[in-house]
Amino acid sequence: MSASITAQQLRDACEQLLCEAEVPDDVTVRRIAQRAGANVAAINYHFGSLEKLIFEVGERVYLRLNAERLALLAQALGRGSPPDAGALIAALVGPSIRWSLDPQSSYRVLRHMTTIAQASHHPEIFRPMVEDVEHHRMFIPHFRAVAPGLSEVDIGFRISCVLGVRSQIIRNRHRTEMLTGHAIDLGNADIVLEQVVAATAPMFTSPACRAPIQTAFQ
Repeated sequence: MSASITAQQLRDACEQLLCEAEVPDDVTVRRIAQRAGANVAAINYHFGSLEKLIFEVGERVYLRLNAERLALLAQALGRGSPPDAGALIAALVGPSIRWSLDPQSSYRVLRHMTTIAQASHHPEIFRPMVEDVEHHRMFIPHFRAVAPGLSEVDIGFRISCVLGVRSQIIRNRHRTEMLTGHAIDLGNADIVLEQVVAATAPMFTSPACRAPIQTAFQ
């Protein structure tokens, strides 16, 4: 068996096990090697460590998710100028919402990555992916076309808010169910995305607020 085939089989086995795992610790060198039909030493030989293998697997899953995001962005831009804010939001967060609700997707790999990176003695391995925002920054000029009165800083902050809404919906589904009185089918990706767009699109049509915000603590 060639080295390239063995390495690919190890990546595939690692991705499968991460998708199946309830916690990242379930994914071990021995289990990956057994699933791939390889020697346990093959992971260190091909990748240097289990963590580096997991990073490669997480990165390739992330690239697939981003490819879907960018394809939706291209579709949104192809519908006219300026693009629709709702279509841009759907492109930005739609893939992760859909993947998170699809048991056949590899979204659990990405969920595990943050936990693994935080627990790692070598977090620098995961930093290029965990801290990457370039694919999000690609949306800034297009949101500015929708809302020319907003600065790049305004748009960046609003994009961060949209991503926060997405994360809350994905990671705290029970809380959202409680807050909405179980009136929304949060297992339906189309419905969830429709609600997220409805809630966040006005951020890109409302003028920026420059006045200091008064709070009870001031």
